[in-house]
Amino acid sequence: MLPTPRRTAPRVAVVAALGAALVVAAIPSRVGNTNAPQRAQTTPLTTQADEPVTAWAVSPAGLQGLGLSGEPQREWAAATSDHDLSDTAFLDLWQRRCLLYFLEHTHPETGLTADRAKAHGPASAGEGEPVVASVASTGFALTALVVGAERGWIDRDEAYQRYETAVRFLYERVDHERGFFYHFVDADNGRRVWACEASSIDTALLLAGALTAAQAFPDTEAARLSQAIYERVEWPWMLDGHATMSMGWTPEGGFIPWRWDHFSEHLVLQLLGLGSPTHPLPAESWDAWTRGPVYEHDRQGFMSFPPLFVHQFSHAWVDFRDQRDDYANYWRNSQLATLAHQSMFDALRKRFPHYGQMLWGVTSSDSADGYRAWGGPDPSPEIDGTIVPCAAAGSIPFAPQACITAVRHMFDAYGETTWRRYGLVDAFNPLTGWVNRDVIGIDVGITLLMIENQRSGLVWRKFMADPGIRLAMDRANFRAICPETESVQALFFDPRAPAPEPIASAVVLNETAEPGGGEPAQVAEPAPSAH
Repeated sequence: MLPTPRRTAPRVAVVAALGAALVVAAIPSRVGNTNAPQRAQTTPLTTQADEPVTAWAVSPAGLQGLGLSGEPQREWAAATSDHDLSDTAFLDLWQRRCLLYFLEHTHPETGLTADRAKAHGPASAGEGEPVVASVASTGFALTALVVGAERGWIDRDEAYQRYETAVRFLYERVDHERGFFYHFVDADNGRRVWACEASSIDTALLLAGALTAAQAFPDTEAARLSQAIYERVEWPWMLDGHATMSMGWTPEGGFIPWRWDHFSEHLVLQLLGLGSPTHPLPAESWDAWTRGPVYEHDRQGFMSFPPLFVHQFSHAWVDFRDQRDDYANYWRNSQLATLAHQSMFDALRKRFPHYGQMLWGVTSSDSADGYRAWGGPDPSPEIDGTIVPCAAAGSIPFAPQACITAVRHMFDAYGETTWRRYGLVDAFNPLTGWVNRDVIGIDVGITLLMIENQRSGLVWRKFMADPGIRLAMDRANFRAICPETESVQALFFDPRAPAPEPIASAVVLNETAEPGGGEPAQVAEPAPSAH
């Protein structure tokens, strides 16, 4: 049986047919608790049988250095038995378990990080089939090293050696095309696997991690290699003669048909291209993508796309707070999107009684029926009662009260079967009892980074110190918002116009809507994309 809740309060998803291969990339808030306390459903949560795991295990001494037990279920029982674990202590514990993923599933000789692993952790090192790494996971891993070293969870010298191992191998050995890395590679040798694409966004996430680490370890060989990897990327090539960037390229078929032509997770990609010291994107490329789809929440318009991670990945590194460009306050935009996403789960309670203010959040993830790129704020029709913890965890800086309430409830009420070696599992369904047996590196990563940004702003400070990013923000015409008139606004264009035109103030989309009430309504949408 599921335990009774112990508290009364509180990726990129690109599915593309590439030749004969199907490549699925799973990239991947505390508002007032208005609902009555929810009791966990009676369907037992179960996990699939454990399977042999390929990993590079951390020693027991390493576990002790992180202050972690080898038995996470006992850790959960101890943490919840006396109700003494504060939210801060819980987040700290979760971060350390996330860091453990990157220590155990990063190749010691190549520095490449596994795309996914078993939630129960490694049985032993070097068993099973070759490990598939993702360059995005590796970018999150490099940033995780910065967090771990800063907090004293790992030795700074060890963190640096891991960083240098990764960027040296990336620069010298990993397959790429004009600087763009392939989405998935063999962790042993860096060779392309699964006929995957040279990915623009995954390269950007890798670079974000490498450049963050370069600021944490300045004037080092690893920092020099990180800059060389950045300067090698030929950003205009990925335009392929268009105004917007392609999502990728393959040797067999050339540029894939989907482009970064509307709002999604690509802001960090665009900014890295704009700030390149060697092969920069033209400044007008920032203006070329459509600001939409547009939805509304509390009578305010905001841009979104169904999986919630599109609001998280760029914000994990780029500090958009208190800034705007000609079109939007992207920080406020993601705040509204997070709150609208939470509100969607109130509307879904008729179908899924466990959903609500204390238990909410889906983003691209595994499900009992395979991979799903689900989200909102108009609920994806395939939503089946699943909860994806990184949806709320990755949005903690946007809406701390709402998000921390949700993830803490997941831990307290369901942790007996969902708290595993790397923290909360990637996805679970209280209605059916299904628990994902895998964790996904980018979902673990966004959880660790966004908790850290909420706690200290460390990742933002390091990444925003990079000269290329500072240049990019200038080229995209970012400037300080006016606190008196712009702090609560998200959009500075009229979404009902044929093309976004900057305007002086935000648009109220529905004059008759009750503040805080009702489901968000879509008001403008561009052509479909690869998502």
